[in-house]
Amino acid sequence: MKLKPQPRAPRRTASRGSRPAARRNGARPRGRQARRPGVPLRRRLSGRLPSIRRVLAGVAAAAAVAGLVALLNGPWLRVTQVAWAGDHFTAGSDLERLLAPQEGRSVLAVDTRSLRERLERMPSVASASVSASLIGQVSATVVEREVAFVWETGSARFLGADDGTIFAAVHPDDPLASEIAAVARVHDERFVARLITVGDEIPDGLLDATKRILAIDPAALGSATPGVEVRLDDEYGFRLVSTEPAWEVALGVYGTNPRETSAGAAARLDRQVTAVRTLFATRPESGIGWVDVRNPGKVYFRAKG
Repeated sequence: MKLKPQPRAPRRTASRGSRPAARRNGARPRGRQARRPGVPLRRRLSGRLPSIRRVLAGVAAAAAVAGLVALLNGPWLRVTQVAWAGDHFTAGSDLERLLAPQEGRSVLAVDTRSLRERLERMPSVASASVSASLIGQVSATVVEREVAFVWETGSARFLGADDGTIFAAVHPDDPLASEIAAVARVHDERFVARLITVGDEIPDGLLDATKRILAIDPAALGSATPGVEVRLDDEYGFRLVSTEPAWEVALGVYGTNPRETSAGAAARLDRQVTAVRTLFATRPESGIGWVDVRNPGKVYFRAKG
């Protein structure tokens, strides 16, 4: 039995002018992507190349740096002179040693702030100012501390500020200036006084007691003396010494006992002043040579022989 071959279905072909249904409906054929429009060459280059303003700004900055380097390292604007003013107690050699190294440096490289801070660390200087001019001069002006007291030892006369800083020394044989001669003095005869030097500070307790004792008015003691000296030694502590009439009063040690407060020391000194005034009220001070009020409750005195 022979089978007859089935007739093949006719092949459908699309005409050249026709499109598939999917493309006619706007769908994208499978396996192909739409091509994006390209970026113009001008725009691509403009994003990579700097603008003319940036180029000019960079050139100007480089020129400024080069000019600054030339000023710092070149022969121009060099310090040719240093000067200072306002020094009276400050040693000129100390000022010169600080300022002289600035000569030959560029004016623009002078650190005036650092120089000012170094000047103000000197014991005698309360404040300072430093300037550098384009004509090549570095100038310093110092304002020195005011003298609050003169602290005399066996080797020197020291000038002290109100905060207790010893800021200058004067030779014992040199006369004091008129504005210093009237300042209160302390004659320190203690052994430790040999170690005092410029830059030291009088301890707070001792300084507080010294100020109170220096402020004692002879009239508060009941005395007719025009003035008294304040002396300090290892045995009796503070002493008040009068020359006309001649007598001495031993007050004792102040400023070394940590248990005694400032108020307690002031109260003890007030009792001592009262004890001396009571003694001078009952006996002529011209006939008394020595008074010991270290213990104000028990006063000892010695009449002149």
